[in-house]
Amino acid sequence: MSEIKFDKALICRYDKAGPRYTSYPTAVQFTNEFSVDEYRKQAISTNLDGRPLSLYFHIPFCDTVCYYCGCNKVVTKDRSRAAPYLQRVHQEIAMQSELFDEERAVEQLHWGGGTPTFISHDEMRELMEVTKRFFKLLDDDKGEYSIEIDPREAHGDTIAVLRSLGFNRMSLGVQDFDATVQKAVNRIQSEEETAYVIDKAREEGFKSISIDLIYGLPFQSVGSFNRTLDRVLAMSPDRLSIFNYAHLPELFKPQRRIHAEDLPSPDEKLAILQNCIERLTSAGYVYIGMDHFAKPDDELAIAQANGTLYRNFQGYSTHADCDLVAIGTTSIGKVGHCYAQNLKTMDDYYARIDNGELAIFRGIKLNDDDILRREVINQLICNFVLHMPKVEEQFAIDFHDYFRQELAELLPMQEDGLLQMDKNTITVTPAGKLLIRNICMVFDAYLRNAKDQRFSKVI
Repeated sequence: MSEIKFDKALICRYDKAGPRYTSYPTAVQFTNEFSVDEYRKQAISTNLDGRPLSLYFHIPFCDTVCYYCGCNKVVTKDRSRAAPYLQRVHQEIAMQSELFDEERAVEQLHWGGGTPTFISHDEMRELMEVTKRFFKLLDDDKGEYSIEIDPREAHGDTIAVLRSLGFNRMSLGVQDFDATVQKAVNRIQSEEETAYVIDKAREEGFKSISIDLIYGLPFQSVGSFNRTLDRVLAMSPDRLSIFNYAHLPELFKPQRRIHAEDLPSPDEKLAILQNCIERLTSAGYVYIGMDHFAKPDDELAIAQANGTLYRNFQGYSTHADCDLVAIGTTSIGKVGHCYAQNLKTMDDYYARIDNGELAIFRGIKLNDDDILRREVINQLICNFVLHMPKVEEQFAIDFHDYFRQELAELLPMQEDGLLQMDKNTITVTPAGKLLIRNICMVFDAYLRNAKDQRFSKVI
């Protein structure tokens, strides 16, 4: 399943914008009509089968702004601003816990941001202690407990503290080691800082280390990015994410400080991607999908080989059976048959929590068609193969009848070499893997009727 083929002609032919499918339906379908009461009803219903839980915490603070970033964040050098936010997070933890049976184990936990390591060690300890008080955390190191790390914010014994709190996986933002690129995007980060964190993580027994890179940033070239890859591969991370920079200054204010004329040309950008794929696969990494690569013995690669890989708002995951409970501003949860998103601004979030209410402001309850299409898209985007009889058995449908229009629309993609279809199976080809979003879009019922929805380019 690891074979991948870079076909420039195909990529250019299918060069269009589309969803990343961290959920289906995607967040653009969320509505303010979705109520806290509906979320509460969905959450309580999940206690009947007692699925394990996944907890996501959004820590929005950053010391400095990275110009490329489109995340929900608060840029400040005032560390005291974290305390009132964390106080509300503690309250939200307590309120959310009331909806779930206390015996449901938390198999997955993630702190994202922002910069989670912006908060102090004592604040980290207290946050984990409060979480442990209200939810059943695993104490045997078998859970997938991960945190996003900015190496510039991880000094001294930070890594040891995180390990003592139960974290066993980390994702490090790097983006690019080139000094000119770093200056252009306002993220000055040395190779030494990054290597220090990785070395400490290995000393402390972290099970998985992932590095994030971005291609398409100002002043990047095949040569410059290749030098970054040299340095990254020497660090031998377990996973690598190579994200495509989407320049959308009209949507993300910090990107207005990036000059479009400084960005690599479309041809150069594709050449950078091609070189990344060739370098990483030659180094033994498995192409997981979208922007992700992993070593063959990594959990993601094993799950993909077994056909059990899953995708959610944190990316690829091995915990498909968990209900995802979201804590903090703008965070999105998946509980039962619904998605629910928290309020985005600090003031709104504080006001709702202070009033003793959950901070959910929009979401969507999935219907039967949503659940079916989500499964189809998940199988394709995660495992690159769809077994129609399994879907028919699971959902009591005739696949060829239900998806007659979609199968017809896949025929040109088959002729172009993106996939192969027979009576029972849709298999994505090595050339089609880079265009998996295009294939999944065929099964997106909402996209079929969409008007003027903004997504990033598929490549």
